[in-house]
Amino acid sequence: MSLKTRAILVLVIGTVMGLGLSLGGDMLAERKLTPPGDLSFEQAQLIEEVMDRVKRDYIDPVDDQQLVESAIRAMVSELDRHSQFLDEHEYKDIQVSTTGSYSGVGIEVSTENDDIVVVAPIDGTPAQRAGIRSGDRIIAIDDHVVGEETLSETIGRMRGRSGTHVILTVERSGANDALVFNLRREQIKVASVRHEMLSPDFGYTRISQFTDTTAAELSDAVTALDEQEISGLIIDLRNNPGGILDAAVDVSDLFLETGVIVTADGRTPEARFSRDASGDDILSGRSIVVLVNEGSASASEIVAGALQDHHRATVIGTKTFGKGLVQTVMPLSRGRAIKLTTSRYYTPSGDSIHETGIEPDIIVEGDANFPGYGLSETVDREQDTQLMQAIDYLRHQRVMHSDAG
Repeated sequence: MSLKTRAILVLVIGTVMGLGLSLGGDMLAERKLTPPGDLSFEQAQLIEEVMDRVKRDYIDPVDDQQLVESAIRAMVSELDRHSQFLDEHEYKDIQVSTTGSYSGVGIEVSTENDDIVVVAPIDGTPAQRAGIRSGDRIIAIDDHVVGEETLSETIGRMRGRSGTHVILTVERSGANDALVFNLRREQIKVASVRHEMLSPDFGYTRISQFTDTTAAELSDAVTALDEQEISGLIIDLRNNPGGILDAAVDVSDLFLETGVIVTADGRTPEARFSRDASGDDILSGRSIVVLVNEGSASASEIVAGALQDHHRATVIGTKTFGKGLVQTVMPLSRGRAIKLTTSRYYTPSGDSIHETGIEPDIIVEGDANFPGYGLSETVDREQDTQLMQAIDYLRHQRVMHSDAG
C-alpha cells in the first residue's frame, strides 16, 4: 500500500474516531469537527493489513477511495441504525430536507417498475406552469436517457443553479409521442404544512416533516383558519418521520405558554439541554387533537409528547414509532458529512420514548391509506377512521364548552 494511501486512511479513520460528540441543538444540527485523535500502532497496522489483503486477493479490483469510503460507512453505521456517512449527494439531500428549499424545477418523483414517475408537480413551480402532470414518466433529462441510475441521481440531474435550463422528456398515458419540456430552474420552496376547514368550526393542519420553516408555516395556517373563528384544531402528524428538533420545539411553543418542551442528555455539555416554552398560545386554549400512528417519529413525537404531557392536546391514533435519539450532522471535507447520534431526548414528564413510543390518549386503529403520502392530497372524512374520531372528539368538546358557558 502506498504511503499516500496509508496517510489518507489513518487521517480519515482517526478523524472519525476522535470526534467530540457535540450537539448544536437541532435534531439534524451541524457543527465543525474537532481535531483528529490518534490511532494506536496496532489499530493502524490492522487497518493496513486488511486493506492490503482486500486489494490483493478480492475477486474484483477495488480502488483506495472505494475502500476508505466503505470502511467509514461501515464504521459509522455499526454504531446504530440512525448514524451514517453521507457522500456529497446524500448531504445535499439532508440539507434540502431541513431547509425546505432547493434550486430545481419542482417535481416530486418516485420509482415504479424501474421507471421514474412524477408523483406531482409542486404548485407554482416551473414544472407545474409548464404542464407536467402526475403520472408522467421521465425518460430523458437533457441528452441523458434515464435508465440505470438511481432515483437520487435523477433528482440530482434535475437540480442545478437557479436560472439555468434543463430539458425533460416524458411519456404520458394517452399521448402518441413523447413530450419535451424546456424548464428554467428556480428556487423551490418545499411546503411542510397544509391546511383546510373541516367544518364551520374545526380546522385541519397536516405537517409532513419538520424543517426550518415549519413553525412559521403552521402559524400562518392557523391564522388563516382562524379567520373562520375555529373552535378546535386537528394537527395531523401521521407518517411524519421527523426532522429538525428546533422546529418541533417551535411548533410546540405555538400552543404552550410555559413549561418544559423537551430535555436531552448526552456525553458532552452541548448534548445536554432543556428547551422551554415562551410566549402566547396562538389558539388561546381552544381544543387541539394531535393525530399519530406508527409512522410518527422523532420530532413528531416531541410535539405529541409535549402537548400531551402539558394536557394541551388530546392524542388520538396508534402508538408512535419510538425514536428518542438526536442526530447531529457534522460536515467533512469535499461536501461530505456524517450524521451521528449524540443525545437521547425526554418528554416534559421525563420519559424516554425510544423504542416505546407515545401512547395515544384515545387509541383508534387506522388504515394504511390515510393520510396519503402527498402533502397536496385532501382528507377523507368518510373512511379515515382516526380523522373521524378526532372530529367527533372536537364536537363533543365544543358542546361541553357551550354548556359550561
